Formats: sequence, C-alpha cells, structure tokens
Amino acid sequence: MAAKDLYEKDLYAILGVKKSDSADAVKKQYRKLARELHPDKTKGDKKLEEKFKDVSEAYEVLSDDKKRAEYDEMRDMYKSGRVPRGGFQGAPGQGFPGGFQAGGDFTDIFGDLFGGGGRRGPRRGQDLQTQTTISFRDSIYGSEITIRTGIEPFTTRIPAGIKDGAKIKLKGRGAQGDGGPGDLFIVVHVTPHPLFKREENNLVMTLPVTFTEATLGADISVPTISGEDVKVRIAPGTPNGKKLKIKGHGVARNHEQGDLILTIDVQVPQRVDGKAKEALEDFAEATKEFDPRADLKQRSQA
Repeated sequence: MAAKDLYEKDLYAILGVKKSDSADAVKKQYRKLARELHPDKTKGDKKLEEKFKDVSEAYEVLSDDKKRAEYDEMRDMYKSGRVPRGGFQGAPGQGFPGGFQAGGDFTDIFGDLFGGGGRRGPRRGQDLQTQTTISFRDSIYGSEITIRTGIEPFTTRIPAGIKDGAKIKLKGRGAQGDGGPGDLFIVVHVTPHPLFKREENNLVMTLPVTFTEATLGADISVPTISGEDVKVRIAPGTPNGKKLKIKGHGVARNHEQGDLILTIDVQVPQRVDGKAKEALEDFAEATKEFDPRADLKQRSQA
C-alpha cells in the first residue's frame, strides 16, 4: 500500500473501532473479524478476502503505538487540508510537521511497511533475546531475576503462573539505535519438580497408598506446593488409578485458581512373611468368591 493510500483510508472504520479505543479493544476487535473473515471460512469469496486483507493492514498499523501515532498525525493533516489529495507536492527538502519529507508521496515509516518508496527514517535498535531458568516453585509464585545483556545489569519480575517456554517482552531493553532502543525477549525455562507436574492451571501428583488404605479407607496427609499439608479421605475400596481433586491448591493465574489432582497408586509390598502372610492368606480365603477376571474370557470374544 502506498503511503498516500494509507492516510486517505479510515483505518478505524475498516477495523470497526473508535480512535479513542485502547490497544486491547483494537486487538479484541481484530481477532473477532479475523475469525469471521479468515479465508478458510470464506471459501474463496473474493470480496471477503479483500476485506480480510484490509482489516489485517489496518490492524498492522493500529496495533503498533508508533505507527498509530504517525497515522493519526498524517490523517489529521489530510482531513484538515494540509495534505493535498494527491499526496505532497513541493520543492525537494520542504519540511512538514512530524518530520515527513516533501516531493511526491511523503516518505516515512509507512513507506517501508507498505511498499512506498523513499528515504527511511532513523532505525530503532535491534531486538535482543536471552534465556533464563527458574525453579518450578518460582514459576508458580513469580520471582525476580537479574539480566546481564548490557553494560549495566538490571532486575525484572517473572510473573506468577508463567509456563515453561514462555517468552517475556521487555520494551526498550534491546540494542540502542538512532530511532530508539529495540526490545528484549526473555525465554523462560522451568526446571521439573520431583513431585508435582503442571497441566494448565492444575498441579498433578501421584499419591502412593497401601493395599489396606485403599481397601479399608483412610485419612491421609498430602503435601502441597505451598508447603501446607492437607488431609485427604480415601474411600474404602478405592481402585488403583482413581483421581481425587483438592480444590484451590493449583496455579493462580489470570484471576483463576487451579486445583491439585491426585492419582491413586496402590503400593504392594515386595515381600510378605510371618503374621502378615498368614493374615493375607486368611483374607484370600475369605474373599475367594470375588473374581476380578470373571468376564475376561467373554469380553475377549466380543
């Protein structure tokens, strides 16, 4: 898109937002339209494909604070008549507000983005990327880390509930440039925990129980990630692999609180002798009518 075509268009109207709308409102509206107009849904409808392209171009400008400010300034100049309808005409080198250069279509940041020719403005610095590794507990509750990518180290906050492999953007912490600094991206790695694993906002763990606890039932003390122990009731006859939920002891993220999910693992002693063996033999005799494999043959022939 040539620069003059850009400021002649009302990008806010194309996207269906107001000039006063926040960046979050712009993003929300774009996502809504992108779902409705995506080529996979419009099935070759050329008019809708063109609208999807216009919406995407509008969002590319309005989602970036600097591009949006540049567009607003030039759009206001255009509507007030300070920009001729055919683009700028004037002697080379003639200045205009906002730092744009005269002579044919004006040249600015939009020229680089949308195919307009012309001289580039000052470039901002290069974006940088670094990595950090934090403990599982710190990923749940958040932590502070020290970054040493530049001359002076600085401290930043890792938000609570962050996932392994997530990327954090620190605006203006990249390399310096004539147009300002770039951004710094931090890839966060989380070390595994010896007991807990994470599934979305839930924490999961395997809870070992004895044969008698699973058979007769029991109240068991279970540790949580916070360090607090909670009591869990094992119902009589609980089978191996059954899942139990402890509400509110998972990950707190985006105003939602996950749970702790327990998977029962019935443990069998490797060696039994003496009175324990006699007791189990008596138990086997007393329960010999119970056959857990009674229907295996029938099911195998289904």
